[in-house]
Amino acid sequence: MSARHDRGLRAVSRVRDVRERDSRIGLQQALREEASLQSRLDVLEEAMRTHGAFISGDMRQFVALQQSLEALRGAAKEAREAADAAAVISASARSHWHHDKTRLSAVEGLLERRADERRAEVEKKESHELDDVAGRLWLRAKTQHTQNARKEAAS
Repeated sequence: MSARHDRGLRAVSRVRDVRERDSRIGLQQALREEASLQSRLDVLEEAMRTHGAFISGDMRQFVALQQSLEALRGAAKEAREAADAAAVISASARSHWHHDKTRLSAVEGLLERRADERRAEVEKKESHELDDVAGRLWLRAKTQHTQNARKEAAS
């Protein structure tokens, strides 16, 4: 594979990188929203626990306490439903991000493998060239040695 063939693959990598980044940002937003809703639910549940005891007072105070507890229960129920929905959205966002991350990693791995193959091919060519040069040098030295030996024998 030539670097020219990687141009299209790099374009695919850029697109998948943008998708992965977008899904990561979406996941972060979903997690923040889930944490916010869970925090609101925790506050409401704590308010119900601390507000629930009727110690003393007349019937009017008791009824007011019961009505405020009922309002807290309703708000807590809505908050629980919202927190549960946010958890589902977070799980979905996590799944999308994981899918996008996997697809990006696959393209990056392919690009790296192709670059490694090109490097290995270049190293192989260089090795052949060096072997050829070494062979020529050896042949030249051998020829020179033979010529020197003949000159000495002739002298």
